[in-house]
Amino acid sequence: MNRKYRNTVIAANWKMNMLPSQVKAYAGELKALTAQSKWCDIVVCPSFVMLPAVHKAFRDCRIGTGAQNMSENEKGAFTGEVSAEQLVDLDIHYVILGHSERRQLYGETDLTVNKKVLAALNTNLRPIICVGESLLEREMGVTAERVTLQVKSALSGVPLTKMRRVIIAYEPIWAIGTGKTATSAEAGEVCNNIRAIIRNLYGARTSRAVTILYGGSMNAKNARELLSQPDIDGGLIGSASLSPSEFAQIVDAANQDNA
Repeated sequence: MNRKYRNTVIAANWKMNMLPSQVKAYAGELKALTAQSKWCDIVVCPSFVMLPAVHKAFRDCRIGTGAQNMSENEKGAFTGEVSAEQLVDLDIHYVILGHSERRQLYGETDLTVNKKVLAALNTNLRPIICVGESLLEREMGVTAERVTLQVKSALSGVPLTKMRRVIIAYEPIWAIGTGKTATSAEAGEVCNNIRAIIRNLYGARTSRAVTILYGGSMNAKNARELLSQPDIDGGLIGSASLSPSEFAQIVDAANQDNA
């Protein structure tokens, strides 16, 4: 992490877990455990149905609320979809886009992700753009090429003036929900490459300001080591975020004094 140039962000991705009736108790515990946290931004991203409850539960503290997805369309006959404007009207500030599960299970392409990124930025949402390689792609030695394509595609048409709102999350697909984790050196190398891509596109000053997260099974045990990497500025946390106590330990790791 490098707090001199950019924010540290720890974001919880609840996926399709938790219930609206569980939000109040979760929020109470997490707020108590993170009351002294001052060096990182904390974000909780629940299913759409829980967004109002999560926002209400955390509105009296500095924990933000994010969505897990959104439509690239502004409005219209798109049954089951949620627009960026609808999220903003709920006072939501973050949205996860291009998660590997959306790409693999629901056929989202690099073009789809790019359209969503542009729609999010046009309404002043902060997109958390997910990129990452499969196990086969890593074994073939094409991690850099795959991630470069995803980053460049996602940022196509994004103006320099809006890049400071962008967050990139590196999530090696082979390490999501499997218990496997890239070593801190492996994760740091890819995040460094992502920053280099942004530097080539937007210049050194902008690249220094963009927050890059690691999203491959970060947990309380490995968070401190991963976050010690200079280009890893936080985490996109899956299963470990379902426990307030474990999630708070990751937040504590992001508050380490030597970061």
